[in-house]
Amino acid sequence: MNLTRRRSLRSAAAALLLAAVAGCSSTDGRPAAAVPGPDSTTAALCRKLDNWLPQRVAGLERNDPEPESALTAGWGSPAIILRCGVPRPGAMNDPDAEGVEADGVGWLMEQPGDGSFRFTTTLRRAYVEVALPAEHVPEGLAPLSDLAPSVTEAIPEGIAD
Repeated sequence: MNLTRRRSLRSAAAALLLAAVAGCSSTDGRPAAAVPGPDSTTAALCRKLDNWLPQRVAGLERNDPEPESALTAGWGSPAIILRCGVPRPGAMNDPDAEGVEADGVGWLMEQPGDGSFRFTTTLRRAYVEVALPAEHVPEGLAPLSDLAPSVTEAIPEGIAD
């Protein structure tokens, strides 16, 4: 494979990853999400979380993203996307990082700059990320409150490796 082809594949992969994390739609109207690749212990916790996730979040029906995976879930359109087993965000090293708590679950809060928010659990054995599109920001912390019982039940407190 030549260098030009590799660069094109990398660009396409990067674009796909950005679209997936943002919860953009696939060709059949379902959202898309990049599936994390955690270790087996974390993946087991994420599968347990998938069994506890609600059918509705912030009044929105479940609308799981493609590709289908127990590590991802979605609600509504544009979709609120949950990904379990993501890597520890670098922003957690920032002492000035912002955080919120919703029904006993702590979340790192990041604002990518497009009006959306990304929340990642803190002090849990697995990192769970929730991407909240700009259209759902007026709902405030309702999505996190709706997800908190599932996170509490499935992902024990502690520090993820």
